[in-house]
Amino acid sequence: MAPKLAGKIALVTGGTSGLGRAAAKRFVAEGAKVVVTGRRAAELDAAVAELGGSAIGVRGDVSVLSDLDRLYETIRVTHGRLDVLFANAGGGAFVPLGEITAEHFDRSFGTNVRGTLFTVQKALPLMAAGGSIVLNGSMVSVKGVPGFTVYAATKAALRSFARTWAADLRGRNIRVNVVSPGTVVTPGYKTELGMTDEQITEFEARAAAATPLGRAGTPDEIATAVVFLASDDSSYVTGTELFVDGGAAQV
Repeated sequence: MAPKLAGKIALVTGGTSGLGRAAAKRFVAEGAKVVVTGRRAAELDAAVAELGGSAIGVRGDVSVLSDLDRLYETIRVTHGRLDVLFANAGGGAFVPLGEITAEHFDRSFGTNVRGTLFTVQKALPLMAAGGSIVLNGSMVSVKGVPGFTVYAATKAALRSFARTWAADLRGRNIRVNVVSPGTVVTPGYKTELGMTDEQITEFEARAAAATPLGRAGTPDEIATAVVFLASDDSSYVTGTELFVDGGAAQV
């Protein structure tokens, strides 16, 4: 069977760990040449080394427009086009209602919403017919989780983006979809959410008990869904949201 992304040029923002790194590895395995971004040089170098000769890294922050400009200029010079964009970069934190600060709100919306918007908008000149844009959402956009007021709202915004952008790009044959993971333990639980190992174990156990499949997901399971949305296997799919959550937000 031919690789699903053979000959494709793919970008994964926030591709140095977790879901982004898993997706980048899947993209390479499926024949794509991959560009990954990250804010920290050491993690970016390690990711590129693991991905091998089919990948390059560009250090940057999606909330900084000049970093995005430099990213896309690198892609233009190196590859000349972009076929697949996985807009994965983002983050969040547990902050209960009553304790939300303006700084927390601005940081979350600045990266997750503003950053995603301009990541996609600035990619469009490089994308031709047949391109695929996948946004990394979350099941919390439809399922209330205490302390996730702002994070959940940013992910709901991404769902709205996909609907509008699918309509905006009518006639260009560029598809826009959202993958919405359930509970998947990644390094971000420590680096972004500030959870301890004990807290992560407890959180995962509670999530598993509330999930019809009885467990948390894995980064590779999310990456497999991203490959589906990125590839021609989903050629008649746009403007939709694919939940990969073990049924947690569905039943």
